[in-house]
Amino acid sequence: MTRPDPIDAFLAMLAAERGAAANTLSAYGRDLRAARAEIGDLVAADSAELSSLAEAWRALAPSSLARKASALRQFYAFLQDEGLRADDPSGALPRPKSRRPLPRLLGHAEIAALFACAEECAAAGKGESARLLALVELLYGSGLRATELVSLPLAAVPRDAPFLMITGKGGQQRMVPVSQRASTALTRWLAVRAGGGRWVFPSPRGGHLTRVRLFQLLRELAMRAGIDPEKVSPHVLRHAFATHLLEGGADLRVLQTLLGHADIATTQIYTHVDSARLVALVNARHPLGAAAQNKAPEVDQNAAQS
Repeated sequence: MTRPDPIDAFLAMLAAERGAAANTLSAYGRDLRAARAEIGDLVAADSAELSSLAEAWRALAPSSLARKASALRQFYAFLQDEGLRADDPSGALPRPKSRRPLPRLLGHAEIAALFACAEECAAAGKGESARLLALVELLYGSGLRATELVSLPLAAVPRDAPFLMITGKGGQQRMVPVSQRASTALTRWLAVRAGGGRWVFPSPRGGHLTRVRLFQLLRELAMRAGIDPEKVSPHVLRHAFATHLLEGGADLRVLQTLLGHADIATTQIYTHVDSARLVALVNARHPLGAAAQNKAPEVDQNAAQS
């Protein structure tokens, strides 16, 4: 009997047990097969052979190198779990020198300017301006990914409930709350939306609005609002949603659920909070902080001695 390809077995495990998205499986498959073409049988490879990949990967961007190394590390952990290797040689893999950069972020004033412009356009006209306001409200108000937003089916929008049912990466479903503002904008858009089709945001050419067109619409809105278009994208609005919620006191676990992250570590990387605010929070709330010490009740010395 022919032994199954360990790479295929690994990818099947990722799909079945971790719900990995199709794009992730495709990228990991390419990375592992390219490594096998470079050094030979991965199951039998030793540390010296893995370290030689540094030369083959020398011209790669840090993000690409990190993905390839991650694919191999997970592959060798899988081989150990399956009893196909007793050791893990992945410690010899090259590592990217630079850290993953934080996504760009719009400040509160820029968000306000962006929405003021979108609302002004929606009040002055119908059709595409109402669609644009609904798109922006759902990106910033619900933290949807660009793909989740443009491919939103009408069936995901309940009539009375204030949430959307989203199918995210890996086919995982989650409920996303919709603010009153976003609900109003969405209702306005659906009232003027051309009939037919199964998508909330249909394309004139059939199917749904594309991610590229969404990107273009946001850049055009930024220009009209007096904001550098290079600072605005669907991902930037999603990141602003996450960061501003965290600044407002949202729990990181709740944020993980809202964003549809499988791993809390992704949420921690994806969100950041002003360091000065964190220091002030510790000083104000920590039991040994100065503010807490100043508020500590005085001890009645007579009572203490009795």
